[in-house]
Amino acid sequence: MLIARSAALFALAAVLEIGGAWLVWQGVREHKGWAWIGAGVIALGLYGFVATLQPQGDFARVLAAYGGVFVAGSLVWGMVADGYRPDRWDVAGALVCLAGMAVIMYAPRGR
Repeated sequence: MLIARSAALFALAAVLEIGGAWLVWQGVREHKGWAWIGAGVIALGLYGFVATLQPQGDFARVLAAYGGVFVAGSLVWGMVADGYRPDRWDVAGALVCLAGMAVIMYAPRGR
């Protein structure tokens, strides 16, 4: 149950951070305006809050593990929001990152 909760929090954090960055990108680079930028800034702030809800208490471990989720999530976001088509190397790299995330976050430790 703890791993499921942690994974759900990582997924929510990814939606907020990647979505927030995408909204800012759209607001600035695609000239969609301040409302998009403001929504992105709010989403990015919420991402920071959601990261604190992880059951694991080590900031460094949580943020390092989240990096793997961010890499894979960014590719998925690009596919859904922008029609990006990852190649096999993108997919392989994302899987390596997710494997690293799982080791960092969920490997048994002798504490």
